[in-house]
Amino acid sequence: MTRTFLLGSYVDSLTMQETVDQVENIIQIGKPVQHVVINASKINLMAENKELANIVNTSPLINADGQSIVWAMKFLGHEARERVTGIDLFENLVKLSNEKGYRVYYFGAKEEVVHEVVQLHQKKYPNLQVAGYRNGYFEDADSEEIARDIQKSKADIVFVAFSSPKKEQWIHAYKEMMNVPFVMGVGGSFDVIAGVTKRAPRWMQKTGLEWFYRFMQEPRRMFKRYFVGNLSFMWKVIKERWRTQDVG
Repeated sequence: MTRTFLLGSYVDSLTMQETVDQVENIIQIGKPVQHVVINASKINLMAENKELANIVNTSPLINADGQSIVWAMKFLGHEARERVTGIDLFENLVKLSNEKGYRVYYFGAKEEVVHEVVQLHQKKYPNLQVAGYRNGYFEDADSEEIARDIQKSKADIVFVAFSSPKKEQWIHAYKEMMNVPFVMGVGGSFDVIAGVTKRAPRWMQKTGLEWFYRFMQEPRRMFKRYFVGNLSFMWKVIKERWRTQDVG
């Protein structure tokens, strides 16, 4: 596995199948591991949030979720295998769990959304063992009880559907208490699978325009993240290119 340091974050150059194989190995070992993905927005957040940067960079498995990360890696001369999105890895791991008998736990989103996702997956994967599920609305004081409940569920994989940096911080704080082999943040994936929000067509995903499709659905809320954030990310990439050329 090739690990690269890119704009303040480590990232592993892995294909989807290689990532799934890594997850299987992690589950077999049985020690709690936090998985993370990075994209342009996460790089920007990490530059401002040292706690988040530390959580990401101490993870044993870090995927390039955004096409912008893959492009930046290639532009800066690093090996980049392919984009491994959180939502696609999520679906692949549910499929794997159905085949291998791994127990999965769903945590996040509104009650009706997470319930719908569980039902859809159980219908699609008849042998899927659902260890449990819970919505993402809770007080901080409830976190320990939630983590204990997840530990009692004997889950092998937990999918946490919060936004960043909350999901990374919560998983980091409670992964030992949950004692689950593999825990990953899946952001808004529950909403997409339940049909609350739509994912971009495949051609937009492949051409790096998924962000624009997301922006068009909620332009006011997403303007800062995508337009201001993407410009900030591009400037970081350009500065890094200049820096490495000067060093060379």
